[in-house]
Amino acid sequence: MNREPTQHPPEEDLPDTGAGPEPEAEEALPTPALDLGETAPGALKAGIEVIAGFAKHLPNKPGVYRMFDTAGEVLYVGKAKNLKNRVTAYARGMAHTNAVARMIAETANMEFVTTGTETEALLLESNLIKQLRPRYNVLLRDDKSFPYILLSGDHEAPQIAKHRGSRQRKGDYFGPFASVWAVERTIDALQKAFLLRSCTDSFYENRTRPCLLFQIKRCAGPCTGEIAIADYQALASQARDFLSGRSSNVKQLLSTRMQEAAEELEFEKAARYRDRLAALSAVQAGQDINTQGVEEADVFAIDEQAGQFCVEIFFFRNKQNWGNRALFPRADRSLTPEDVLASVVTQFYDDKPPPRLVLLSHELAEMDLITQALSARAGRKVEVANPKRGERVDLIEMARKNAREALSRKLADNAGQSSLLAALGAAFGMAKPPRRVEVYDNSHIMGTNAVGGMVVAGRDGFMKSHYRTFNISTDTIAGDDFGMMREVLQRRFARLAKEAGVSLPSTPHPEEAASAAVSKDAPEGDGASTTILRDAPDGAPQDEGSSGIDRSAAPADPDDDSFPARPDLVIVDGGKGQFAAAQKIMAELGAQDIPLVAIAKGEDRNAMRETFHMAGREPFKLQPRDPALYFIQRLRDEAHRFAIGTHRARRKKDTMKNPLDEIPGIGPSRKRALLLHFGTVKAIKRAKLDDLMRTPGVNAATAKAVHDYFHDG
Repeated sequence: MNREPTQHPPEEDLPDTGAGPEPEAEEALPTPALDLGETAPGALKAGIEVIAGFAKHLPNKPGVYRMFDTAGEVLYVGKAKNLKNRVTAYARGMAHTNAVARMIAETANMEFVTTGTETEALLLESNLIKQLRPRYNVLLRDDKSFPYILLSGDHEAPQIAKHRGSRQRKGDYFGPFASVWAVERTIDALQKAFLLRSCTDSFYENRTRPCLLFQIKRCAGPCTGEIAIADYQALASQARDFLSGRSSNVKQLLSTRMQEAAEELEFEKAARYRDRLAALSAVQAGQDINTQGVEEADVFAIDEQAGQFCVEIFFFRNKQNWGNRALFPRADRSLTPEDVLASVVTQFYDDKPPPRLVLLSHELAEMDLITQALSARAGRKVEVANPKRGERVDLIEMARKNAREALSRKLADNAGQSSLLAALGAAFGMAKPPRRVEVYDNSHIMGTNAVGGMVVAGRDGFMKSHYRTFNISTDTIAGDDFGMMREVLQRRFARLAKEAGVSLPSTPHPEEAASAAVSKDAPEGDGASTTILRDAPDGAPQDEGSSGIDRSAAPADPDDDSFPARPDLVIVDGGKGQFAAAQKIMAELGAQDIPLVAIAKGEDRNAMRETFHMAGREPFKLQPRDPALYFIQRLRDEAHRFAIGTHRARRKKDTMKNPLDEIPGIGPSRKRALLLHFGTVKAIKRAKLDDLMRTPGVNAATAKAVHDYFHDG
């Protein structure tokens, strides 16, 4: 009988309720005395009564339950082999940790989903945890989508490309790789070895002569017939074999052909085969650690220090090491490494296929259940093992060592970051160090393509998944920096106030609803009612939206280790005018209690001479060697870099926009027909209606629409 993780209370036998046969007994755990800490006994009693009311009507079946607070936010998602036993245990006030006691006290409502098997419950639980990100669950805070190599299958000349996200395009996907750098390095070597194209299909279709990649021997040039399609497809097949693990066959083939070319005195041809062999060797030699007996596996190892956890993952495919990644899950200190590792493994494979072998550093209580769940997700047998001897143990020890070192570095960095936050709080007279610092900056050229940027810093450094960009409306007067800052802060704090249930004095920006950020990893949606914030890549326009992470504007529980949604300190780049504009809008939106600082550039725009503006204080400067000053400069420079990058991306997009895209009824094929016939957009602008009508593939209605667009009817 498998024991439930200790983050759950134990399930116990109940008397027969007449709802069916008596459920199989769960292994009972000793019930410790409940230490409520700061949890009010009355609140705990109320939570128990709510849970008991639901427990009366639950079936003795497997399923998933969700616990909600009074605001309707999800506190916890759990699975159970027997829902009635599980929830009844909560109703008896049984808890292993103070965190569970607080969770019971905060519970105001519950929802349930019954499943056919416990395996289905485990899969649904991991899916809901990743979507809803409940406060009391183990959460993968930095589980970004991993990059893959795609060899497309929807074109006669397959393309090799980096891929991240859902697998909607037809083709073969190879991965995951631990980093984009590893993917790009591998693709570069494969282009040298197999001369595969990396261009998009539209670029390929419009070529009339080979591009530079053909000239430098990185592509075989199928677009212009430099190689027959059948021969190019043979190259793609060799690349597919190599990535699928049949590398020795491919290398043997190239070696044979090199020898044959040399014997026939075709030395240039032999040299090309030699270079391709060298490129393939570079792919394999570039791996720090390769295996002999493990062809396809993911290796997980967990380390715990100072109440924090690190899970190191190594990816092995085709007996090659495709890199490693350190994850730092958010988990209660009372959980064991086995509990955390079990949650991480199930969540990790929620949106990616598991390999045939998963190696774990610890023996898990639910190893068989996880094996069944991963096999069901993969559609084939998956082995989950905690090895005791042989090469597999060496792989585990290697991953464990990396986890220990990564966590040590993380703790050291956090200690340094905590001291900087403490210095920042002291410099601005705050009662305690800020946990979340938001810095705002705007970027534009003569008022055009104006954007605002918000960067966020906390104990873990810059929190890039919380960065936001704001497309400033054209209603703002061009060049009005104060108006731009007012708009950005109004939209940010209006959203925050709305999430806290505070009535707003003004309406949000009209673009907000349409541009709410969603997870890159979730086309998945799967009926999720909560939007999940995506990472804000450098220079990617993205307005502030509702989030599955920043769900509450209320001050965080001091015992809660999660990153708060509400800032403890707001910094704006600007002087007295920017400060006044920011102060006014924050007061209107009920955020006047948040400390606000404006940074005016120093004399001659030199660093170390900045002037700071705060409410209730005369403008002041910090000592040149004050650590807080260096930290503030880093924050301001990051906000400036982020806003500039976003502005440049938007300006580039507008510059490269084709006027034909603005004409209704003009799709890719008709745009291509017009450009092939006239050559340039300028020529299309000057063309008469009769000339447009004579364009192959363009009918009279389309020709008139194009003519009217450029000639005002």
